[in-house]
Amino acid sequence: MKYKRFEELPVWNAGISLAERVFALVDDRNFNGKGDLRNQLQRAAVSVSNNIAEGFERGTTKELLTFLYIARGSAGEVRSMLLLLERLPYFTHLKSQISDLKSLAESISKQIRAWADSLQNTEIKGQRYLNEAVHDQHDQKTRAAAFWERLDRIRAGDKHALEEIGTEAEDAHEHA
Repeated sequence: MKYKRFEELPVWNAGISLAERVFALVDDRNFNGKGDLRNQLQRAAVSVSNNIAEGFERGTTKELLTFLYIARGSAGEVRSMLLLLERLPYFTHLKSQISDLKSLAESISKQIRAWADSLQNTEIKGQRYLNEAVHDQHDQKTRAAAFWERLDRIRAGDKHALEEIGTEAEDAHEHA
């Protein structure tokens, strides 16, 4: 699925949920008088979704990757502060909320990592560079890879692969 807006991204939505839940957590009165802990936790949580959004809007894969790694770093920062909260006696009554937030931050970090890994293996430089010729070239490479994969399956004795090629040839003939 291709996403046209960052608001459609599941990982961005998870980041927004993380920020909402962090804001609810730090409303607890025990955050009063604990220095800048409340503010730092809020800022790190908001940074996750903001960096995903900014990277998505930049228009190049390289910039998107940069901002994804910043977002991932912010998710790690949130987890680190939550681990600190678990060790402080003032926050034992929030143990369940803190544990849930740590899990969410870790899930977000894994999602960002998987996305970044997939982007590093793509030839597409980003939306800024896309034109019809690039789309055609990408489609042609995808079709060629699928053809070679089916050919390998035919060589291995897969009868379904041979049927797929026959069906595709009929479809192509009908559309010609």
